Amino acid sequence: MKFLSPTILSQLSGARVLVIGDMMLDHYIWGDAYRISPEAPVPVVHAERDTYAAGGAANVSLNLANLGVSTSILGYCGGDEAGKKLRTILDQHQVDVICETDTLDIPTIVKTRVIVRNQQLCRIDREASLSSYSTRATAELYSKLHAALQTVDAVIVSDYAKGVITQPLIDMLQTYSQENPELLITIDPKPTRELSYRGAGLLTPNRSEALMLAGIPEPYPGQDYPLEEISSRIHKKYAPKILVVTLGADGMAVCKDGKVVKHIPTEAKEVYDVSGAGDTVIATITAAMAAGADVIEAAQLANVAAACVVSHVGTVPVVLGELEEKLMNRLAENYAI
Repeated sequence: MKFLSPTILSQLSGARVLVIGDMMLDHYIWGDAYRISPEAPVPVVHAERDTYAAGGAANVSLNLANLGVSTSILGYCGGDEAGKKLRTILDQHQVDVICETDTLDIPTIVKTRVIVRNQQLCRIDREASLSSYSTRATAELYSKLHAALQTVDAVIVSDYAKGVITQPLIDMLQTYSQENPELLITIDPKPTRELSYRGAGLLTPNRSEALMLAGIPEPYPGQDYPLEEISSRIHKKYAPKILVVTLGADGMAVCKDGKVVKHIPTEAKEVYDVSGAGDTVIATITAAMAAGADVIEAAQLANVAAACVVSHVGTVPVVLGELEEKLMNRLAENYAI
């Protein structure tokens, strides 16, 4: 990633991207603990403040919006207090919410994390069953989705296995993309759903998800990660045009036609929290490719963007100014060599 120029960022504002997936509200309780409870062997947390952030697919949309991309999102956001907070966050970032609902019957998905001295103590999830959030292929949905697809360059499917992403929805997108091959479809998959993603423009599984998609067990300690075999198997089963496997501390690998074509070392120097890093990766790659960048350049940019977000505690989207500064510093280092 020697000569990736910050000028690439100026191209992103011309991209238009639709996100489809599981929207969530991330709630953080920040505090400190000084003693153990007399009721049970657990710390007593003195709560000092509460913060809220967009999570899941909503975090993907915020990453796009922060990069200057024209962004819309289709997913479930209820009429409860959590849903109102989430919509406020999305409105503040000019993200257009499609298929918005005001029902109080199904709660907005909320993940509450208790943070003590910058360490996560526990997480509390509030959500209904998968069937409650399932997107059904109705005439109304098809009409809204079809109208949205007319105005975008790319679609990101952000599956957090909460129910919004269904096979009929995937099938609708695949049919549309076959009729409109210029539309880029990118998918952040959840292998536990066992959905068919065959023919997607881009798949971005993480290390463990790639193993599951390929049907390969976790390597024993000391064994090499079977990247070449993973790439080959996923290509045979799903035939994505591009596969990008995020490898944590080992960076990411770009694969085409079942072969690894580029390994990109990580740019992260300090890692405080990996929450939302995958959202940043797929958002940045998609935005860059939609703006005309090739996949290697797009993946390199996403690698730097991920390094930005993991240096913060909590779910945070990439910030354009921070990303630009990091690119400028990286470029200066390369020219100094």
